[in-house]
Amino acid sequence: MQSIVEVQNLSKKFPVGAGFFTALKEVNLQFKEGEFAGLVGPSGSGKTTLLNIIGSLDVPSSGEVVVMGNPVSRLTVAQAALLRKQQLGFIFQSYNLLPVYTVYENVEFPLLLLKLSATERKKRILETLEWVGLADKVKSRPSELSGGECQRVAIARAMVKRPVLVLADEPTANLDSANSHNILKTMLKLNEELKTSFIFATHDDKVISYLKRIIRLEDGRVVADEQIDAVNP
Repeated sequence: MQSIVEVQNLSKKFPVGAGFFTALKEVNLQFKEGEFAGLVGPSGSGKTTLLNIIGSLDVPSSGEVVVMGNPVSRLTVAQAALLRKQQLGFIFQSYNLLPVYTVYENVEFPLLLLKLSATERKKRILETLEWVGLADKVKSRPSELSGGECQRVAIARAMVKRPVLVLADEPTANLDSANSHNILKTMLKLNEELKTSFIFATHDDKVISYLKRIIRLEDGRVVADEQIDAVNP
């Protein structure tokens, strides 16, 4: 399988007072097409920082992250935005849905940036909402949905443009156990059927039980990298 992300001797420092806090320390990783992997560790371990750099939302202090052939540290603002728009999907724990828009309109938003025709947009939106089990909620607004349904809308919004890679930051943090498992089964199905790659940042045992690869971080360093032979949700 082809490599889609290469993390090369990556370090990231943030200014704190008169000094610096080092969030990532000489991290080396590679992710291939079709992965269902998780960056696992406690708060402050560096997992969200690493996810943000892979998503071109931040840049390295030293080293490099190459995403689908694009060195993140060398991208202009416009080039980074184009990479996110065309190749990446994002799922956040807070959903980030637009409250005045319907489910259909929330999922449509990324496609407007791609300038697809109305016919193609409608086809993709309805197909994607069918995948996540929300075909009957197209006219509902976020305030009319449960937490689990809102997160499924967020998944649909991330998937509707058929991204190569989806980055999910604590996607089950605001969900109960039943909804968490439903969401994770949906993402695993999309990974297996569409070959979409997923990278999570999490410390949730429910998420970890679904992962096919577990990368453990402590104090900004990778301390373990394990392939899982069988997923046992």
